Amino acid sequence: MKKAVELARTGMEANHGGPFGCVIVKDGKIIGEGFNRVTSSNDPTAHAEVVAIRNACDHLGSFQLTGCDVYTSCEPCPMCLGAIYWARPERIFYAANRQDAADAGFDDSFIYDELEVSDAERSITFESVERDKAIKLFEEWKNKDDKLAY
Repeated sequence: MKKAVELARTGMEANHGGPFGCVIVKDGKIIGEGFNRVTSSNDPTAHAEVVAIRNACDHLGSFQLTGCDVYTSCEPCPMCLGAIYWARPERIFYAANRQDAADAGFDDSFIYDELEVSDAERSITFESVERDKAIKLFEEWKNKDDKLAY
């Protein structure tokens, strides 16, 4: 966790983004790390956890973090939480919590709230269009013999 917090400070002091850092560990060794790079890369997905996941997966040559632990300086936001679940690590450890982040101006409670309401009630318009075309792709996927399931 010490390294995750150090990375958060490094990124913050270099004005890459907010004070967030993350390391991914496998067999006692750091295999991926990252700090928030949202503002320096103009990428709203460049949160510390996502950067670290990309780094670790590249290191492993895999799209999953089987047998890995995630150490992050703050409780993951909904986007990072989704990315972490898709990466399938063993455990997640975090230091500060989401209320601490909100107090510092990083309040993602509105996203948690949005997940609970219907498409029509969301603050950004959500509308399903041409569903039949997408469903056809899912049918093809289900019948694809050489797919790599994940």
